[in-house]
Amino acid sequence: MENFTDEEEAISVDEEGFPSLQLPSEKDGSIEVAEDSFASDFYRCGTDWSCLVETTDKSSENHSHHHHQKKLKQTNLFQMWGFNKVEDTNVDSTSALRSPNEANAIYNTKKKNNSKRPMLGSIHQNDKENHNAPRLGPAMNPRIGDSKRRACPFYKKIPGTTFTVDAFRYGLIEGCSSYFLSHFHYDHYGGLSKGWSHGPIYCSPITARLVRMCLLVNPSFIRPLELDIEYVIEGVKVVLLEANHCPGATLILFHLADGRCYLHTGDFRASKMMQSHPLLANQHINVLYLDTTYCNPKYKFPSKEDVLEFVVKISRNYIKNQPKTLIVVGAYSIGKECVYLAISKALGVKIYANASRRRVLHSFGWSELSGGLCSRGEDTPLHVLPISSLRHETLKKYSETYKRQYTAVLAFRPTGWTYSETTGNQLDLIKPNSRGNITIYGVPYSEHSSFLELREFVQFLKADKIIPTVNIGTSANRDKMQSYFQNWLRLKDS
Repeated sequence: MENFTDEEEAISVDEEGFPSLQLPSEKDGSIEVAEDSFASDFYRCGTDWSCLVETTDKSSENHSHHHHQKKLKQTNLFQMWGFNKVEDTNVDSTSALRSPNEANAIYNTKKKNNSKRPMLGSIHQNDKENHNAPRLGPAMNPRIGDSKRRACPFYKKIPGTTFTVDAFRYGLIEGCSSYFLSHFHYDHYGGLSKGWSHGPIYCSPITARLVRMCLLVNPSFIRPLELDIEYVIEGVKVVLLEANHCPGATLILFHLADGRCYLHTGDFRASKMMQSHPLLANQHINVLYLDTTYCNPKYKFPSKEDVLEFVVKISRNYIKNQPKTLIVVGAYSIGKECVYLAISKALGVKIYANASRRRVLHSFGWSELSGGLCSRGEDTPLHVLPISSLRHETLKKYSETYKRQYTAVLAFRPTGWTYSETTGNQLDLIKPNSRGNITIYGVPYSEHSSFLELREFVQFLKADKIIPTVNIGTSANRDKMQSYFQNWLRLKDS
């Protein structure tokens, strides 16, 4: 386990790096409760904790008066997938954290002694931290546990400000007064705990709820920012934009008083819709901090839309040839909703998920999704399971419960890591893994940008400088990526 200071507490994490927080079970009987604890089940399958938060704050109804900038139109995640989102006015976007009224007043007020803090370091690449190490939780990462806390790497600091992004595992950072969190994945929030007291945490409302409910961080440190609203924080204009990665994930745009502009992508999947956003289409970016997870020419996986079409086609064919087929979609704790929703819409069937996942999905307030859920596995041939369950042995055992209804199992494992250069974008060449009456398809659905999508995004923004944030552990990797960036921009200008 990681060695924490007196101000922090060690967080027990599961095999996927999620904190193993125990929450009380429901007592009112209005919602089905699984045998496992809600928290442990949530970490295997959930997305949003808003269903757990008491929504007593109603002051947000009049918050628009306090924003000096007009709210921009921004397509939501479901629209990026090709589905329309229907708002549920009963879901409070800021939950029981601060209302936008309170937030706006706080964010535009400079904290005492901030003027005495030195600005964070200039952009350089002398940091020697090995970022090729796997993104693992403390229980799985041998590098965590060193008696000496590592220094915060340069690419997590925003020059000319007292801000850092996704830099929680470094303790109190000298010169940092505000900590930004791009999304709620362990490799980005690692270091946060209920003992956090180093400074305010700025993030999206969904991420804010996760931080509060999962990590028990003191709510006085949590500052949710609505997407597409311009906030002034310590004299810097800040806007969060949809990252097309997972629920709550954002791009963070920093506009300094001297005119400099920085964009930090956190983790994201670039899309053409981002190019139509007015804050990106008409903005000169001085420095782009880029998610380079798949910045390698071999990663040319297809778009999400193409993968969805393929999954739907395979599902239809199986049901046509074998009507008694149970379709299973594997999903991580956050994301993948589009895959099983696409199948549900195409086949006209309900979606079965366990009680914990249903609570989470209902909390989105998307009637199209909520209306498609059912509480009994016997009532539909479409089931959602943790992606770790998509093994032949596990699926065989699972299907025994429904052996009177179904004689075959078709399962989908949607992740970018299943991509193969052999098949490329020709999804029909994917060979399933079949054993007996169980067939598993690995489909290259990714929540990070492909190599070609990175190229198009870089050519669109034309940033003066690009700093990669993933796979930068060696100078060879860094030099290779910089050569890609320079070539892309040269081709764009030619």
